[in-house]
Amino acid sequence: MALVAATALLVGPITYATPADAHAACGSTRPPNLDATAVSSKGSGINMRSGSSTACSINGTIYGTHQIDYYCWTSGSPSGYTWTFARDVTASWAGWMRDDLLNDGGSKSWCGF
Repeated sequence: MALVAATALLVGPITYATPADAHAACGSTRPPNLDATAVSSKGSGINMRSGSSTACSINGTIYGTHQIDYYCWTSGSPSGYTWTFARDVTASWAGWMRDDLLNDGGSKSWCGF
């Protein structure tokens, strides 16, 4: 009985999703709350957007006296910025904020996309 060796031919490169590959589209649903951090505002005059891009609509603006509840972070589009989703407990709105605008750099928990 003859043994036949099977080989696999890869047609293209193998790619894996990483935090830098995805972002939250404008109007996307709220991500899971993976970060237990509830903090006082870490910035003032920062827009909370409907997705992780400055092209997305503004849901509200946080100010220095507001309490913020971080959920998680993801990358932004089209730049290399990271964005944190948070709920503004004081003003009752939620959205995405660019992490470089936050004094503490934003959430430390990745959203998974």
